[in-house]
Amino acid sequence: MKYGIYYAYWEKEWTGDYFKYIDKVKELGFDILEISCGAFKKDYTTDEQLLRIGEYAKEKGIILTAGYGPQKDENLASPDEAVQKNAIEFFKETLRKLHLMNIHILGGGLYSYWPVDFNSDINKERDFETSVKNMKLIAKYAEEYDITLGMEVLNRFEGYLINTCDECLRYIDAVGNNRVGVMLDTFHMNIEEDNIGDAIRKAGDKLVHFHMGERNRKVPGKGTMPWAEIGQALRDIHYQHAAVMEPFVLQGGRVGQDIKIWRNLLTDTSEAKLDADAKHSCEFVRHVFEL
Repeated sequence: MKYGIYYAYWEKEWTGDYFKYIDKVKELGFDILEISCGAFKKDYTTDEQLLRIGEYAKEKGIILTAGYGPQKDENLASPDEAVQKNAIEFFKETLRKLHLMNIHILGGGLYSYWPVDFNSDINKERDFETSVKNMKLIAKYAEEYDITLGMEVLNRFEGYLINTCDECLRYIDAVGNNRVGVMLDTFHMNIEEDNIGDAIRKAGDKLVHFHMGERNRKVPGKGTMPWAEIGQALRDIHYQHAAVMEPFVLQGGRVGQDIKIWRNLLTDTSEAKLDADAKHSCEFVRHVFEL
């Protein structure tokens, strides 16, 4: 298993200096840096920039993975055919860019959009069928670029289409392409699953990406999540893919607004403190998961 962290732990906006964070995660003992595709729209817009990030990560011995929450006009499940068409084109181009960076996993609520407007027209079964139809197309592009797509199971307050591991398994079975798999996140599982370990075992070899976070959104080990149970479940299914922590502790900016962080979760929010917590957490999960 390889261990990583999402760059937005240190940021208040959905962008950042990926070169800086490649260096940082290397120094802190991680194997992986997870980036956001949102940066492709503003800060990293050329193929040359993307190639250089991929090359730099390789030079430093860091694996890159990617996460994204599609915007409303990138929604594969939309009842609006124009939005569906735009979403397909968005994913085609995004997968091409990830290929340039030598990224082989993209995870998130890719099947819908995020954050969901719960006052909009929601018809779960209709949207499920629409999403599956369009994901079948996206999966073919993922095959072309050697990228696996992780369908992240989100809690009921952030999404409606896939809230449990069972629903995710139904979705990927309907898509029927091994480039589309299950992505679980301990923060969301804590809300929706009856038993976190059982959900991991149920996902089995369909689990292609894994996010770690405490109930309080802090780094693993700074809360009450049953990490020993989680580690045992991952060992039970012989999970060998990425385990990426996704903590959010800073109030402010678009990140704080979207994640609903209404106060700083740490008394000391200095970069040095965030770095120290991340380093200790990486050591903690390595120890617990590899007993």
